[in-house]
Amino acid sequence: MYEHLAGRIESGELAPNRPLPSERRLAVEYGVSLGTARHATRLLRYRGLVKTIRSKGTYIADRSPASSGALPK
Repeated sequence: MYEHLAGRIESGELAPNRPLPSERRLAVEYGVSLGTARHATRLLRYRGLVKTIRSKGTYIADRSPASSGALPK
């Protein structure tokens, strides 16, 4: 589940700043336990692929060079 979601984010299939489905919904969609869905979300957050905003949800992180503070070459 984690690898599939990470691949979809990195390929651009899941667009930046769009909400990620809830952990409960992900668990149902992938046929896994809620604990597994939470672990996958935690790994995505650790890798910087998603960001969680308290009381709002989890969103796909904007990984463009401009948003990361990197200087263009």
